[in-house]
Amino acid sequence: MKKSLAAALTTALVVGAASTTFAAANPFSDVPRGHWAYDAVTQLAADGVIEGYGDGTFLGNRNITRYEMAQMVAKALARNPQGTDRAALDRLAAEFAEELNNLGVRVAELEKYADKVELMGKIEYTYKSHRTDNNNNKGKTKVNQDDWIFRFEPIAHVNDHWTLRARIDAHTDLSRNDSSDFHLERGWAQGDYRNLQIRVGKQPLYTNEDGIIWDTEYSGADVTFGNLLKVQLFAGRLASGTVNGAVRNAGAWNGRQDGNGSTNANWTNATGRIGGGSNDPSSFQAINIQYMPKEHGLFAGAGYYHIEDDDFKHADGAKIYSRHGKEDKADIWSANLGYKFGRKAQLWGAFAQNTKADYEDNSWQALFRYGDLYGGGNQSTKKGSWAVWAGYKKLGSNTSLCAINWDDAFAGTKGVVAGASWAPMDRIVVLAKYFNGEYITGNGDAERLFGRVEFFF
Repeated sequence: MKKSLAAALTTALVVGAASTTFAAANPFSDVPRGHWAYDAVTQLAADGVIEGYGDGTFLGNRNITRYEMAQMVAKALARNPQGTDRAALDRLAAEFAEELNNLGVRVAELEKYADKVELMGKIEYTYKSHRTDNNNNKGKTKVNQDDWIFRFEPIAHVNDHWTLRARIDAHTDLSRNDSSDFHLERGWAQGDYRNLQIRVGKQPLYTNEDGIIWDTEYSGADVTFGNLLKVQLFAGRLASGTVNGAVRNAGAWNGRQDGNGSTNANWTNATGRIGGGSNDPSSFQAINIQYMPKEHGLFAGAGYYHIEDDDFKHADGAKIYSRHGKEDKADIWSANLGYKFGRKAQLWGAFAQNTKADYEDNSWQALFRYGDLYGGGNQSTKKGSWAVWAGYKKLGSNTSLCAINWDDAFAGTKGVVAGASWAPMDRIVVLAKYFNGEYITGNGDAERLFGRVEFFF
């Protein structure tokens, strides 16, 4: 039996992964945008079901053999579709049983395990310039930092539902030529089921307020369930260097804030907190609830985080966390609300309050963005993608405990933020951010420039 490859697309498309989104770019020169088979061809190419020819063509009118069709079915079998897709695939498998049997070792088994381990990552260069008033508010002090990160993010496929994931970083401060060896930042097991995800291990902690509370890791367990309305339950321990009670610029300016000398060695002092050290690990329990439409419309969510850490109590002697000087807990409540104007435009805000703190006890942000590359890229980023955004942030130090403090606004400040990102080529992203504001506690203006170039592989 022979049939044209284009005619086979309707059948093959049924057995493609139902959740796969269409590829952004056409991989074949002879299937132009607007062709009746364009969507099917780009999706199947993205799924790895079809490959085309070495000259970049698809040759959709060419007749294919039963063996070629069986190979497409074998690749679809390796993706393990469910429901009606699986039923259609089983009927095709019965039709091509003999060819699949002959190809079994070469195709079905090899394709099933070919992508058992995926290795991806990125190389990232970051420039930061932090500018504040200096002593007695006479002029400005500037402190710069140059960072280089080489990152691996391997994924090992255990079975149809479970994967093992990790992040391994090596870091270099180019200003001082200080380097670190590769070290394990994250490592966790992840189970993905229909409307259910389970994660166990040292995993990312980035919650639904979009970075104003957390951008770090924790060791523990996470269960997320739901579809448009998602509920996330998680608990575990935060590293000892993550959480403490603190404020920025408590009173008059001094050398800790202005980085007197302006060398890169003063970056931590120039931007550091006044408060107790982060010496003790934190116990951590939390819940997120989020409603998020797929295309456009209103979205909203809420969160709660309970943290216990003796570092809060150690900071109370200086009256920078609680007034009574004995508090060792944080209870943070948050809410977010926004509207999606289609896929590219979005307006949203988030608010968080630490009910156990008496100083710098709340954080909030309001932002508008337009584009499809907000905040950075990944291995799927296509040439020409871009985004711009602007808004206002206030990040109280005792609420934004381990937030995105080193990009635009940082803990203990409030002010205007703006940013832009652009992909000049596939998997290459240029990112810029700017903050102009002031410290929440005491006097003094603060300004930050942030630039980053990312190369994904």
